[in-house]
Amino acid sequence: MAQRLGKIVKILSNELYEKQLKDILKDISASSYDEAKKFKLYLDTIIVNIPTKAKKYKQSFYSEDKDIRDVEYEGYTIPFLFDEIDDTYLILAILIK
Repeated sequence: MAQRLGKIVKILSNELYEKQLKDILKDISASSYDEAKKFKLYLDTIIVNIPTKAKKYKQSFYSEDKDIRDVEYEGYTIPFLFDEIDDTYLILAILIK
């Protein structure tokens, strides 16, 4: 969970994202475990900070829904959805850019 303007917000991910991330980390760790660890740590930092920077990210290239935005990191695009009613951010996928 994170805070946004004094509110507690949730950051969740779906099964697709979890599977894709696991595959990416497996590929990276095949050449360097330390690089995979750094990649995951920095990615987690980006995701935790989404609530404070959500407006900065552009509308998703992969969707016409204005509530889906893209975070770009190390050649990957991470689309996420903000649900205002539940104050929840849902990480949808991690895609090769």
